[in-house]
Amino acid sequence: MDGSGLLALSSERQMQVDAVLARFFSLAKNRAAPLGPQYVQLWETLENNTIGGKRFRPRMVMCAYQALGGTDLEAAAYVGAAFELLHTALIVHDDVIDNDFMRRGVPNISGSYRNAAIAAGSNNRVAEHSGISAAVIAGDLALFNSYRLIDRSGVADVTRARLLEVMDDALFASAAGELIDVEFSMRPEVPRVDDILAMERLKTAVYSFECPLQAGAILAGASEDVVQTLANFGREIGISYQLVDDLLGVFGHEAETGKTTIGDLREGKRTVMIAYATSTPEWDQVKNLIGDPDLTETDAQFVRDLLVSCGAKTFTEGLARYYGNRALARLAEPHIPGALRDELHPVVDAVLGRVK
Repeated sequence: MDGSGLLALSSERQMQVDAVLARFFSLAKNRAAPLGPQYVQLWETLENNTIGGKRFRPRMVMCAYQALGGTDLEAAAYVGAAFELLHTALIVHDDVIDNDFMRRGVPNISGSYRNAAIAAGSNNRVAEHSGISAAVIAGDLALFNSYRLIDRSGVADVTRARLLEVMDDALFASAAGELIDVEFSMRPEVPRVDDILAMERLKTAVYSFECPLQAGAILAGASEDVVQTLANFGREIGISYQLVDDLLGVFGHEAETGKTTIGDLREGKRTVMIAYATSTPEWDQVKNLIGDPDLTETDAQFVRDLLVSCGAKTFTEGLARYYGNRALARLAEPHIPGALRDELHPVVDAVLGRVK
């Protein structure tokens, strides 16, 4: 086991979040019905893209909320579901940006609509445009309604306003990180390690860890010290998580991660591991292979071996542990209740447990 399962919600909490999402999609599909079956189908496809995830963003909301004394689990489930819907919106749009038609081995929204268009007789160019168009629309709907789920949480106006600010911070940072990532992909040179870390924090850590934890604390009425410390914890563990995710994208086991271990190399994804490798003598042996869309498995294994021998893999693993330990240090601060420490310590263990 890679440890990532520990990042999933407990069954009880997941049922609450899933129930909120099920009600939301049921209402949306009923509302869409008078506008035509095609619109209902889009909502069904979007709903299918929210099923099967680990729900660890809702977990961040709900574990912080309950550990800090919160008792309105229905409200917390709505806030958790809002972050899950935000996550759905961002990955749908991310696939559009990357021109990807598959996610974790199955067609995503773009792929589903592209395949349907091909089956109906369209050529590839028209079919791909159809798929991308549907994904943009679906992502927009998910993005807007993530805010609406905050509105429907039933919390007091002052709290709701703060939660919406946190949600806005999550989206604002993620958009900046996505733009930087796009700019990185256009550069012939590989960015510096620090620049990649900053990008990954903005693109992923803020909306996945920092803001959900803050939201749970705000919902529970926690002090500003606790809210800020949770943001700091989320930043550290979010960076650690992304470093490990990049490692698994090259060295993981596809049966466990559900992600190909050759895709990042073919894409030439700008990661800390690759940035480190550029500073080593071995780089000249692999620089023309990384980013080759036709990279073979044999060549990919050659790249993996070089990333090990040049120290890039070890460096990245060490950096992930460094940020994980920084996250643990945040939990040692005196104003963090023991119950919250007990909830979040396993999150760090789970993230670091994914390092092979």
